[in-house]
Amino acid sequence: MSLLLHICCAPCSVACIGELRQEGLEPVGYWFNPNIHPYTEYRMRRNTLVDYAKSIGLKLNLNDEYGLRPFVQAVAADIDHRCGVCYAMRMQETARYAAEQGFDSFTSTLFISPYQNHELLKKAAEEAARAYGVTFVYRDFRPFFRQGQDEARALGLYMQKYCGCIFSEEDRYLAAKRRKKAQREAEAARQAQEAAAKGQ
Repeated sequence: MSLLLHICCAPCSVACIGELRQEGLEPVGYWFNPNIHPYTEYRMRRNTLVDYAKSIGLKLNLNDEYGLRPFVQAVAADIDHRCGVCYAMRMQETARYAAEQGFDSFTSTLFISPYQNHELLKKAAEEAARAYGVTFVYRDFRPFFRQGQDEARALGLYMQKYCGCIFSEEDRYLAAKRRKKAQREAEAARQAQEAAAKGQ
């Protein structure tokens, strides 16, 4: 089986590649991630993957397009439901490239993340496989997520803090802001209770 492995980042690839190799499969990596912004983040993830692939003898093909405008245009109509569009963009391109280059199958390291919408991602991959006449090799890599992350840290790989898209980074910022507000309000309530108790 000639398997093309779409890779979202080096840390997520660690356990996926390990598991596939244990099955006797030698994947070829494929980098296509127009969702990753800003460019400094895109470059860091790409370069980390390039170095990691060399270190483990993984053949890696790069579709090195920093796709800020196409990505934003694609998701702008419904930012809150952008993930399905993002999955479709990446799975369609991976399936297209697989068919063009003579691979008979593909999968993605995205299937290791417990933070992704697994079923929506699977549906996008299946639709892409049908569109281009290649086989989608489904693997639920999620049980190996923590193991892979620990390995990646031990190797000193760059560990990102959000999925890549700028809207995800915004969500992370807003969530942190809400947590801090809740903490301040809880502390104010505690102090008010203490003051009331002293006044009794």
